Amino acid sequence: MHAMQYEITLPADYDMDIIRGRVARVGHLLDDWDGLGLKAYLLRERGVDGSQVNQYAPFYLWHTPEGMNSFLWGPGFQGLVNDFGRPVVQHWTGLAYEDGGAAGATPEVAVRRRVSIPEGVPLAEVTEEAMRVTGRLASLDGVVGAAVAVDPRHWEVVHFSLWAHDSPKAAGEVYRVLHLSAPERDRLRRGRQW
Repeated sequence: MHAMQYEITLPADYDMDIIRGRVARVGHLLDDWDGLGLKAYLLRERGVDGSQVNQYAPFYLWHTPEGMNSFLWGPGFQGLVNDFGRPVVQHWTGLAYEDGGAAGATPEVAVRRRVSIPEGVPLAEVTEEAMRVTGRLASLDGVVGAAVAVDPRHWEVVHFSLWAHDSPKAAGEVYRVLHLSAPERDRLRRGRQW
């Protein structure tokens, strides 16, 4: 599993209905994308859920690297680049994924929390704790799914969870989910990824 996200930060006075309209028009295009576990079309709006910015920030869990590569090097991503410029694509290697008790529900919000891995901390301890956190997240009421991944270049762990209600019980940045494409979510390997 590979986790991926790009963030397009928009001006404070940007009409976020433009993003909502874009997702309504094109969100379905990845509903059957080969290799895609899930894509959550995410939005942060200044002054909502504690956000200081307007931001469009889709989050992906890829089942295969071929699916991710065909998206990044193909017309789907190029359309976004044409409209907004080429964003930095953050990428993390998957550690674990778990369905939550609300796995069949449509998610309303997502929470992302990034945590730096301090120098000198044994990496096995970091990954084991990250997996425990993912298991705890997945067991909470209203969780659709939870994942954890790591960026070994910057030594950062990212926790990601989808929620069927708008009162998540997780720390981190809260995003509104505009659409969820999940063509191969059932193929995302559950639990530990190594």
